[in-house]
Amino acid sequence: MKKLLSIIGLVIPFAFSACVDDLDVTPKDPDTILSGNLTEAHMEQVLAKIYASFIIPGQGANGGADISSGDENFFTTMRALWNLQELPTDEAICAWGDVGIADLNTQTWSPSNPFLTALYQRLGLSVTYANDFIALTKNIEDPDIARYNAEARFLRALAYYWHIDLFGNPPFVTEEDGVGKSFPKQVSRAELFEYIENELLAIENLVAAPGTHSQQADRGAVWMLLARLYLNAEVYTGTPRWEDCIEYATKVIESGKYELNPNYRQNFSADNHYPANREMIFAWEQDGINTQGYVGTTFLIQSSSDAEYLPAQEIHNLPANPNWNGNRARKDFMNILVDTLATYGNVPVPANDPFFTQCPDTRVYLRIKKSIDIPTAGASGDFGIGVYKFTATNADGSNPENYNEAYACTDFPIFRLADAYLMRAEARFRLGEIEDAVDDVNVIRERAFGGTSGNITAAQLTERFLLDERAREFYYEAHRRTDLIRFGQFTNGTYHWQWKGGVFAGVATSPHLNLYPIPGEEVAANPNMIQNQGY
Repeated sequence: MKKLLSIIGLVIPFAFSACVDDLDVTPKDPDTILSGNLTEAHMEQVLAKIYASFIIPGQGANGGADISSGDENFFTTMRALWNLQELPTDEAICAWGDVGIADLNTQTWSPSNPFLTALYQRLGLSVTYANDFIALTKNIEDPDIARYNAEARFLRALAYYWHIDLFGNPPFVTEEDGVGKSFPKQVSRAELFEYIENELLAIENLVAAPGTHSQQADRGAVWMLLARLYLNAEVYTGTPRWEDCIEYATKVIESGKYELNPNYRQNFSADNHYPANREMIFAWEQDGINTQGYVGTTFLIQSSSDAEYLPAQEIHNLPANPNWNGNRARKDFMNILVDTLATYGNVPVPANDPFFTQCPDTRVYLRIKKSIDIPTAGASGDFGIGVYKFTATNADGSNPENYNEAYACTDFPIFRLADAYLMRAEARFRLGEIEDAVDDVNVIRERAFGGTSGNITAAQLTERFLLDERAREFYYEAHRRTDLIRFGQFTNGTYHWQWKGGVFAGVATSPHLNLYPIPGEEVAANPNMIQNQGY
């Protein structure tokens, strides 16, 4: 399949505006295309721009960002989303002193946190791009254009899904509202849930068949987003939808198009796209030549590296500008992933095994750094648990075709088949279908342990086990905050990790933090917006 992100030859030829003035975008290319003479090739370019809006800052090297900021890579959708989903949890903590990082590390943010504003605006920008494209293509009968239209509707639904998950009650606009005619109305979580559900059901048979590709949305991606929406329905609307979650996860599993990769690491290597990796259902495309920027998996690889413990040039294979020494995990997560008592017996982790080579779980890509304890919330990246899950090499250690010493070719996973199994397992568990849930969990654990040695029984399957198993499978993939909230452990639950709430041992925090605030700029600019409770 032709890679969409490599064919962005022209900036979208229309002027967009969104919820706040910061999102006003003016085309940078003077050779604009008018809507009356758009060809299929131009449509591909415009659609590629919508996809690209989630993973890169814009077009052009250093200065081509769609939203201006002090660092155009810092506030891209994927980087901001990862920070909001991982840094407030046990899976990550960042050593950098940039404004807003410390607030996320300790769950002490305010409506002025720049990462909140960045993600909020970026998601709004993607919705705006999608709305304009959908309006231009909705009455075109050409089957390819109709499919592009459906893909744009999927991308809009995905942006709104992250809005509902992170902010709850965002402004809401569609292609029917036009651009800049009035202030967007605020929508409730329940209303937005119903809209996303209806959109996905409407396009289910309009996108490509499942297993067509992983870098464009097909039916597998639609099914996975529906399953994830239903998995979190009780959080979003107050009403559980476990049966619906099972239905759509099962559609993915039984489609016959996907299979677990026996090599877990290939999901995070440069050759992790479908069909080379049949586990990948949908991912943001990364390419060392065509999607350059310190974003996506390049950001994850470089920010997790350091000169002494995890040198990028030796472990990750990105020797240019390596060793940012920012992100690492907290020891509480290490105890979940490595399960030190089961692996080593009731003794400390042996000093001669800093890479946990004795751990039978093949998902462990951790490294003990200077100390497993992080002495202060802002301590150097030398402290804590290093994570090297993502790599810039192929699964066999070779370089990818478009290898670049500075930028990874590794796609960032949004949906993997493993999640279909674990979503279905959780939904079955909630409904009391314990044996079936155990079967789904053991499918994942047999891949992780290379056989049945890690299998569990019905007696071992608990809520906490399911939460921990999701951490073991999906760490650093921007799932953790959402999972902790669904299990009641993100804020005022019984599980506390180092520096949660700004305290070394961790403390409970206020439940209002389960929703991020609407950025202060938006509340000030849009009279229709009411701030989330507690802020």
